Amino acid sequence: MSAGGRGAARPAVTATLAVVNAPPSQPPNGTGSPPPLPPVNAGLAHIVVPATAIWFIGFVVLLFFVGDLRAHDALIWLWTFLAGWVLGFIGLSVYAWQRHAARRGARGSSSMALDEKF
Repeated sequence: MSAGGRGAARPAVTATLAVVNAPPSQPPNGTGSPPPLPPVNAGLAHIVVPATAIWFIGFVVLLFFVGDLRAHDALIWLWTFLAGWVLGFIGLSVYAWQRHAARRGARGSSSMALDEKF
């Protein structure tokens, strides 16, 4: 047969695998544990409270235009602003609950809630 035909012998393919999951010998800080996480600078007072207030203000403003929204089949915007406000309020409630649990010293609570400055 010819060299390029069907019966030509193919060269053997060998693959070598590198060890990918090998643990590092020593972390960069030399203590045997990873470095601590940096503090969170964007907190509740700067993001969640204003966003929840904007959802509520938008809902109240759209209440004055219910007739126009109904005429243009756009009532979804009213319910979207209501849902945004309710979900923001639920999030604030969960955060307050977590903060209260951290103050009490509950075992399952996150102490990061106490680190935030208002």
